Amino acid sequence: MKNLFDVIPVGFFNYLASNSNHRIYADCLQVIYDEYDREISYRIPRSRVRDALAIYLLENHVQLEDEKPAENRNYNDMASAVIRKLSDKDVGWLEEETDDMTYEKHIVMTEAGIRLAEFLSELKKPEQEEFSGYIYTIYNTLQNEEMWRSNPYVDVLLQVNRNARMLSKALKRLSTFIRKIIERMVNEGTFESLTENIIEYCEGSFIKEYTRLTKQQNIHVYRGIIKKKLERLQSDPEIFELLVIGCAVEDEISEAEAEEKVLTLIQATKRFLTDDYDRIMKEIKHKINTYLHVAVGRMRFIYNRGTDIRGAVENTIKYIIEEMQDVGMKDDMPQDMNGLFLLDRNEFIDMASLRYPRKQRQIRKVTVSEIEEMTEEQIEEARLAQKKEAYNPYSREKMRVYVEHLMGEQDSIGSTDIPIRSKNDILASLSAVAYSGENGYIVEPEEGYIETEQMLLRNFTIRKEKQ
Repeated sequence: MKNLFDVIPVGFFNYLASNSNHRIYADCLQVIYDEYDREISYRIPRSRVRDALAIYLLENHVQLEDEKPAENRNYNDMASAVIRKLSDKDVGWLEEETDDMTYEKHIVMTEAGIRLAEFLSELKKPEQEEFSGYIYTIYNTLQNEEMWRSNPYVDVLLQVNRNARMLSKALKRLSTFIRKIIERMVNEGTFESLTENIIEYCEGSFIKEYTRLTKQQNIHVYRGIIKKKLERLQSDPEIFELLVIGCAVEDEISEAEAEEKVLTLIQATKRFLTDDYDRIMKEIKHKINTYLHVAVGRMRFIYNRGTDIRGAVENTIKYIIEEMQDVGMKDDMPQDMNGLFLLDRNEFIDMASLRYPRKQRQIRKVTVSEIEEMTEEQIEEARLAQKKEAYNPYSREKMRVYVEHLMGEQDSIGSTDIPIRSKNDILASLSAVAYSGENGYIVEPEEGYIETEQMLLRNFTIRKEKQ
């Protein structure tokens, strides 16, 4: 087995070492690489590369260690010097060639130089991967048998295995990088920075990709067909023979070795799509829950320890509650308005609800605030606005009536019996499940899924809880 330094020149990484102008040379390589962006090959005139480097050196006021004094500085000469250094055979990023017809010098990026430039570019700004695309590509490749029938080893088995491995690597990276988000969350010290962190997380590419992976391109929709197609590659004598022959020819190995390799590729692909995929997604889901718990915990910590305006808001709410009780305000309000002012209602209490005592602030300066008296019309407008804002079409009471109406005289109802024709129906069914325990029902998950409005819902049954 060859060592890396048996393949690349001995000084390949020298100009990226910390004791050199590593930042400058990394930028120069990127400048050169960008010049090839709209070309048909990695071969362009030397003068064009020199001019691009000279512009970069001039605009950034670059001063290399071995350059001439400022008064004698010539950026074209400096750019030519950079080209000569990167074209040195001990560095091997570039090569100089002379055109046979025009005798014009050209700069060619070596294969190793191209890979290095792509690697540095990827480190600087990683491209966002479309995870769901891998699953669809695997499914689509296996379905189009006419396209790969002549050479199934190259056109289907290698392609499917490659996409499965790429998806595996992408998901592992995704699972690993969530940890950094959690670590950053723990260090947030204010509500503003914490909120920005959460918004960045929710609106970021990760959540969008994860959503597509679990909904539109959910593997459960395709996995059964993919598994059957992979098993057919192994069980169909004609296809399996073509796979073995194709592997032996392509990899230049014996038929016995080819047969073993084909079986290994099929089993490895099946194992990932059936077992490893679920384990990775379970780990990602666990880390998402960890992120949300850390976010909630951090908010509680900042809130309980804070001494800013939020403490004043809480004291104001307490004061309103006490005043409403003292003056009998609730008794004077219409019956349908009482539900709008349940400020002291606690439905869920746990250990996390405990608060740390705050240090009392001393009033150093007395202030007087003028209170503007509202007219009857303003009071009525405020009442109607408050009533409108507080209206919840998916409340626990409304969901109890909703389920009773659907269930009728029956003891249970399945998700297939619940009308789902719009997003409101979807929200109603989810709310019915969420409040089922409080409304005296039991929810039992079932096999299979319902796909509607670009959402994937698992089948379930709602049963009346036995008294």
